[in-house]
Amino acid sequence: MQKINCGVTNCSHNCSGTCYANRVDIGGQSAQKDYDTCCGSFLDKKHYSDLTNNTNSSDECDCLVCSVETCKHNYNKLCDLSSITVDGSHPNMYTETQCESFECK
Repeated sequence: MQKINCGVTNCSHNCSGTCYANRVDIGGQSAQKDYDTCCGSFLDKKHYSDLTNNTNSSDECDCLVCSVETCKHNYNKLCDLSSITVDGSHPNMYTETQCESFECK
């Protein structure tokens, strides 16, 4: 199981810094820096409320998909790290978030 440390405090899936989405999609296919990536699973609490108990599993995120082909941790569209950090300072949309664990090949 992947652990997503989330610094995006206004994300509906964030509970005390841990992501509780069923699936997290990290985007930014040809990223060169972490700010070129994004969390496609971000949902703003002001529109979607609290979704930390709205999962098919009973625990934190259990599926981390990565489409960032330039990241050295991307292995066949799955992240090979045991945990990652997603951040963004009060984003309004998913493109204002980033994977802080990104490392360019």
